Amino acid sequence: MSGMEMTGAEIVVSCLAEEGVEFVFGYPGGAVLNIYDAIFQQNQFKHVLVRHEQAAVHAADAYARSTGRVGVALVTSGPGVTNAVTGIATAYMDSVPIVVITGQVPVPAIGLDAFQEVDTVGITRPCVKHNFLVKDVKDLAATMKKAFHIAATGRPGPVVVDIPKDVTGHRTEFTYPESIELRSYPPAPQALPAELKRAVQMLMEAERPMVYAGGGVVLGDAADQLTELTRLLGFPCTNTLMGLGGFPASDKLSLGMLGMHGTYEANMAMQHCDVLLAVGARFDDRVIGNPAHFAREQRRIIHIDVDPSSISKRVKVDLPIVGDVKQVLGDLIPLVKQAGFSNTNERPKAAALKTWWTQIELWRAKDCLKYTQNGSIIKPQYVVEKLWEVTQGDAFVTSDVGQHQMWAAQYYKFDKPRRWINSGGLGTMGVGLPYAMGVQLAFPDAQVACITGESSVQMCIQELSTCKQYRIPVKVVTLNNRYMGMVRQWQEFFYGSRYAESYMESLPDFVKLAEAYGHIGMRIDKPEDVEGALKEAFSPALKERLVFMDFQTDQKENVFPMVEGGKGLSEMILAEEL
Repeated sequence: MSGMEMTGAEIVVSCLAEEGVEFVFGYPGGAVLNIYDAIFQQNQFKHVLVRHEQAAVHAADAYARSTGRVGVALVTSGPGVTNAVTGIATAYMDSVPIVVITGQVPVPAIGLDAFQEVDTVGITRPCVKHNFLVKDVKDLAATMKKAFHIAATGRPGPVVVDIPKDVTGHRTEFTYPESIELRSYPPAPQALPAELKRAVQMLMEAERPMVYAGGGVVLGDAADQLTELTRLLGFPCTNTLMGLGGFPASDKLSLGMLGMHGTYEANMAMQHCDVLLAVGARFDDRVIGNPAHFAREQRRIIHIDVDPSSISKRVKVDLPIVGDVKQVLGDLIPLVKQAGFSNTNERPKAAALKTWWTQIELWRAKDCLKYTQNGSIIKPQYVVEKLWEVTQGDAFVTSDVGQHQMWAAQYYKFDKPRRWINSGGLGTMGVGLPYAMGVQLAFPDAQVACITGESSVQMCIQELSTCKQYRIPVKVVTLNNRYMGMVRQWQEFFYGSRYAESYMESLPDFVKLAEAYGHIGMRIDKPEDVEGALKEAFSPALKERLVFMDFQTDQKENVFPMVEGGKGLSEMILAEEL
């Protein structure tokens, strides 16, 4: 199509087609009607009509997380933009590559408080990787190319392209650049050979080593390299909430998730290691707790990350390595083999490593995730474990935010990357259902489960309508404890059990609600019915149907272990201590 004269709206559509976009998630409005008219007249990608702009961005976000490709959302000006900001901030905090196209009032009306005008660039600036306001149709194609390039490269993130309505109606010759170079935006640097050699030397000298892997491993498609390197080293590995699946949870070297609700063995090993290899992680406050407490133990830290601003931001490291994590890990593997780590009998510090593993197994023996399913009340952990069994650990699992999110992370063993889709950095309630939509559309034959709570699911429950329209057969697993569960848990622990506004009275009948949207609803009250309900929902007979399962779970169940805010990693509250 290059060389043809087109309207700005047609140029937007052609750019999306050039980028190989599969789905655009959006909601129309006056400022983007020219674009919607152009979408109507093309057949190169599909548009998915959501019921709220926030859900459009969440669905695009989940599409990107699960596929590794750039997700795309389209919203109108004013309230369309402000509704989308939560989704944009969610993607920004978790470094997810999306392009959000927003409508704007005509150029002559900008700054005059026109109908449905907001300062999109100003509002989104704190929560985007970059944003553009395109005032000339001649700049549109190049700007779209820049947006996709910036979103997907380096440390990924959301990019907003704000397009005034008159620009979408103006005409110009369309030429889409084959490539783009930005002087102020260099590609990720390569690690220096001296840095890699020093890293291997530090690993050789370790007596109590630890591998700490974050979401950068998943986003950087480096799971295979991390797994190979960790197995060569024979070191224990822990993953952050965002890094789950970056190293197989079923591997004997895995200590599970660390942090505020991490395992006892992962937190203790993290606290007491002497050499730490941090890969694609940022030492978040929910991961290491109080940095001062973390610094009490002397250790040397190797930190690999594509973003130099993430290195030594909260914790000072000894060896920073800035680069693409997949490439850096790939370069380390042959050096590690040369150092003798491939021979388990003659590897460096073999005796010390054996002693370290003995200590780790003692910590692991505490069985910090143990619970008991007895009586007539369903334990939420039991539902997640049965979900893992029924899906054979191979489902895509999305979640909302709260207790159910932590139970999903603890009890669903993720062995593959990009199967765990949740809001980590921003902690956005309401993401679960639109996340499931984005994943299911990307992988129509896959099993997709949305683990949610009765509070979170209501924040974007209107998307049941979208699921009906597009026949999106996700399975909703609601752990319904009739509370804002994590809020109630904190109120119990730290506010004298004063449950201020955390009890969800007047809950809807979710079965009837699901049926009202044209879906299948199930209410499960007894533990003995949990497995059967899940098997039925995931059976071939219901493969093409959305099934909303409302599990009535224990109201008093809390998430353990738990590290109180401001405390250190080893200051965990365990269930057995209460």
